[in-house]
Amino acid sequence: MSTETRPAEAAGRTLPPVDTAPLKRRRRQAAWVQAACIAVTLFMALPIVLIGLSAISSRDALAEFPKPFLPSEYSFETLLAFFEATGTIPALGNSVLVGVYTVFWSLVVGAPAGYALARHAFRGKDSYQVFILLVRALPIVVLSVPLATMFLRLDVYDTVFAVTLVHTTLALPTTVLITASIFVAVPTDLEEAAQVFGCTRWQAARKVVVPLALPGLAASSIFTFVLSWNEILGATVVTLSHRTLPAQVLTALDEASTAYRFAGGFALILPALVFIAVMRRYLVNMWGTTLR
Repeated sequence: MSTETRPAEAAGRTLPPVDTAPLKRRRRQAAWVQAACIAVTLFMALPIVLIGLSAISSRDALAEFPKPFLPSEYSFETLLAFFEATGTIPALGNSVLVGVYTVFWSLVVGAPAGYALARHAFRGKDSYQVFILLVRALPIVVLSVPLATMFLRLDVYDTVFAVTLVHTTLALPTTVLITASIFVAVPTDLEEAAQVFGCTRWQAARKVVVPLALPGLAASSIFTFVLSWNEILGATVVTLSHRTLPAQVLTALDEASTAYRFAGGFALILPALVFIAVMRRYLVNMWGTTLR
């Protein structure tokens, strides 16, 4: 009898009201985060959009006052004139070469250092990582002037090799720390299992660790390439006739027209945006967030 009345009693009960306050609070927080992301995106994208619109505007549209947000007349004449200018195409090729060489040497030197930081504990490890970052804390002039003097003595001044050394010096600290965080996210159990099955330490790192860390290394490479592509002052100090594209544009700004400046700025921005768009799916792996 008692067992038959329990379901009835349970059915007759009224459930307490559901507290929706935590859910509403979480939704408000998510909305604020989305609004902040949109605001930051607009803040960063607006100058790029304005430079792009100005680069494809005609000269008459650039001279209008007040200037509308969208140009009244479009023209690729300025962009074509910029790429046809003396030294632009060679400077573009120098930028690509320097970027590729910088990525290569940064990974060759920085990835093993990052692996050592991730796998080994030694005295002064934290101080060593802070010391690495001091290179980025110094102004570029402090590094480029002594390097330019050394390059003159070694007879490598005004070469792609000289710019590559400067950019590699600037990129190594971030490459070491990024690759260290990537290798930390790769479980050591997999590496130890490979050694149990007969692999040496080098073979385990090459066949197990590197394939798992490859997306993060690719993201680090893109970061290094963009850093090299956007660097101006160091390339300007150590070169005269073999300048990179940013250095070439910087030296021509004083005598260039407004249209040329917008075209040069757009030409500098566009390749970095293309590289990031192509490799964007690897950027989430830069800090090893998915290698778990």
